[in-house]
Amino acid sequence: MKEREADGFGAAGDRLGAATDGFGAVELARVVELVRRQGARTVVVGHGRDAGPAAEAFARTWEGTVLAVIGWPERAASWLRQARRFTAGEPDAWVVAGAPLGWAGMSERLRRSTDWDPARTYGFAATARAVALAPPGTLEGMRGADHDGNAWQIGRNVIFREIS
Repeated sequence: MKEREADGFGAAGDRLGAATDGFGAVELARVVELVRRQGARTVVVGHGRDAGPAAEAFARTWEGTVLAVIGWPERAASWLRQARRFTAGEPDAWVVAGAPLGWAGMSERLRRSTDWDPARTYGFAATARAVALAPPGTLEGMRGADHDGNAWQIGRNVIFREIS
């Protein structure tokens, strides 16, 4: 496993620790807690291709209803098909895992083509870094947890951290 930077979000080249060993029990527990605290009962879980294990771990852990688990490629011509599937079930919340590049592209498509709301979206650590790649304001309101379980929220092109 690659060493993480002190900020808890992982090294820049770390694709969520290849997305299989880059998330841990503390990060997973915090993401579940954040979604539960919102009062969500139904969720859709989305993930980049390499982050399937994180998404599946969340789906297994979630005590409410998982409407769908949707995967997307890191690079795509438009992500439109995945975006429509991701928003089709009208969940209380969306949970995402994956590399920053893929999530930046997918989130841009979601904002342009669907009723997706980043304020109802929760992510694993690597997804926060998409704020540097996505158009301004695309991810504003999204929340999540870093590898150490610290919560974060995305503002307009900035990540606010809540140290616990």
